[in-house]
Amino acid sequence: MEFLTKEFIYSKSSQEITSLLYEALMDRVREAIDAIEKKDFIEANTKLQKANDILQRLGVGLNYEAGIIADQLDTLYNYMANNLVEANLKKDTTLLIEVLQITESIANAWNEALKNKEKQETQLQRKANAYEKHVAVATQE
Repeated sequence: MEFLTKEFIYSKSSQEITSLLYEALMDRVREAIDAIEKKDFIEANTKLQKANDILQRLGVGLNYEAGIIADQLDTLYNYMANNLVEANLKKDTTLLIEVLQITESIANAWNEALKNKEKQETQLQRKANAYEKHVAVATQE
């Protein structure tokens, strides 16, 4: 994710940025697992700190006016953050695998919702275009 430029980020919606954060979180957790397995505990610590920072950013970005889902995500993010800290202390990949699985589930659901939103927006745009064409033909008659 080092390739991301400011222009790229600014061109994304907040929902797309959230999706990128989930991807980055999964990447850091995978890298931490790999580092622990290689006994490179300094690298694992660095990756887990970055993963925790991403979780914190996800938590800050929650819209609590969205309803109960925001509260549930907040609880999940806190649980995951606690697991990251504990995994870092114990160098326990089992906890990291659990965080990775939770993140994958959330990311998959998030990306599916984004796809559905894009489909709905495309359908609405088509309907608006058809309406505009109909109105234009009607006014010419």
